[in-house]
Amino acid sequence: MNILPLKNGIRLLLIVALFLVTTIITSLGATINTVSAQNSKPTVVLVHGAFAESSSWNGVLTKLIAKGYPTIGAANPLRGVKSDAGYVANILKGIKGPIVLVGHSYGGAVITNAVNGNKNVKALVYVAGFAPNTGETAAELSGRYPGSTLGPTLAPPVALPDGGKDLYIRQDKFHAQFAADVPVSETKLIASTQRPITEAALNEPSGTPAWKATSSWFIYGERDLNIPAAVQSFMAKRANSKETIVVKGASHVVMISHSDAVVKLIEDAATAN
Repeated sequence: MNILPLKNGIRLLLIVALFLVTTIITSLGATINTVSAQNSKPTVVLVHGAFAESSSWNGVLTKLIAKGYPTIGAANPLRGVKSDAGYVANILKGIKGPIVLVGHSYGGAVITNAVNGNKNVKALVYVAGFAPNTGETAAELSGRYPGSTLGPTLAPPVALPDGGKDLYIRQDKFHAQFAADVPVSETKLIASTQRPITEAALNEPSGTPAWKATSSWFIYGERDLNIPAAVQSFMAKRANSKETIVVKGASHVVMISHSDAVVKLIEDAATAN
């Protein structure tokens, strides 16, 4: 019996098997490297402001996710600066690796107080957001320069069990006041789903600002009627903003009406040295 052909056949099978295993390992390695590269991007945590909710970031989130960024649209309680910042700080504690922390409107005051020594936070991005110094309040800052017309557009406050008040913007005033550069059909939805902020939160003094130790970026609309452009310019300069973008004709919800510009600024912050 001639067993030589049998040995040759086994040798051939072994060669083929070795080739397949090598191909699989190479492919798996490439996949792992790709995932690793994707995971090297910082997590972007977005904090909404008053009279809004997490879906106000949907346009920005869609683009960031498509670019491979891990993202979290945090649900801001809107109850008080210290308590809201504490809630966001606890979210940040659960994130491994670098973080870009983004805040809109009152959410800017929250991110200013939420870092609390967390070394993973590499950048702060203020999107039409408050960047208060120690002892300053959102209400005081918004009125520091002329231009805010928010007060007269507020609905009758809703009484709270603790004696406080919840504030909403009147739905018939919402488009002009909050989102004049967004289609009316969309602002009707935003107005209907707006989340209230307590009056106390807008008047609560801020703590030690994170922007003194963490680099910051700013973007805001030229026609913001909640936080006047002059106020935002003042805060950006005071914080030594790395990059400040003023969007011509934009309203307070620049992240909705100009999501591309907001995403670009977030990427600038995410990739900065």
